[in-house]
Amino acid sequence: MADRYTLGFVGAGNMAEAIARGAIDKGVLSVKQMIASDPSDPRKQVFERLGIKVVPSNAEVIASSGQVMLAIKPQVLPELAGDLSGHGCEDQVLISIMAGIGIQKMEQAIGGPARIIRVMPNTPMMVGLGMSGLAVGEHARAGDESLAMELFGAAGEVVRVEENLMDAVTAVSGSGPAYVYYLAEAMQRAAGELGLGEHGRLFVSQTILGAAKMLVDSPDAAGELRKKVTSPGGTTAAALGHMESRAVLDAIVDAVKAAEARGRELGK
Repeated sequence: MADRYTLGFVGAGNMAEAIARGAIDKGVLSVKQMIASDPSDPRKQVFERLGIKVVPSNAEVIASSGQVMLAIKPQVLPELAGDLSGHGCEDQVLISIMAGIGIQKMEQAIGGPARIIRVMPNTPMMVGLGMSGLAVGEHARAGDESLAMELFGAAGEVVRVEENLMDAVTAVSGSGPAYVYYLAEAMQRAAGELGLGEHGRLFVSQTILGAAKMLVDSPDAAGELRKKVTSPGGTTAAALGHMESRAVLDAIVDAVKAAEARGRELGK
């Protein structure tokens, strides 16, 4: 197959946009190397403004791309399967960011072996600070993951894992931003009740941003950093003591495990 485009996006939603922007900004691909399709006119316009060609047909994207990014909701896969199976997946790499759809399940939908790279990114990719886990399918060839590693690395960090760990990746980093927002929500509520008013959001967001930066840059584990902020008998100790009396840490660990278990259920 003579490929006109290096990468085709089936689905041009927010995550696809983050991937495309990262690729352009970091020089991984030019706009001329990409093509996209999406049923939403506003989303088409976003990609057109980026300079990427947009077409109405998923089949056209699949037929004209060396690698295809499946940036769609899982329930769309059955109606797309015919287009995928009809264009020689032997000669094409499929990069899937569909949540809860394993590689074997994708091959069953397509109707045969395929060169599949499965990736679980998270929403901070939209600000260039994403975290992605990447798994390589059984029928992928050596080097098939190279473009995906570059694409997701251009908008954050990416780590290759075995596919049986993808539900854990989903639970920790895929759902993880929601846990941080939940903490922020509670802190903002407390800030308001303590009288910080309109400044509460800034106090909370900047505190989380700074703490995250220290967590990234410091060689210390999270527990050690926590201890360095906590003086015996002080205000931080009072807050953490209250959390410990409510088993907050154990509740968070159990919550992440619940997310992983739900991911396994959805993947069956």
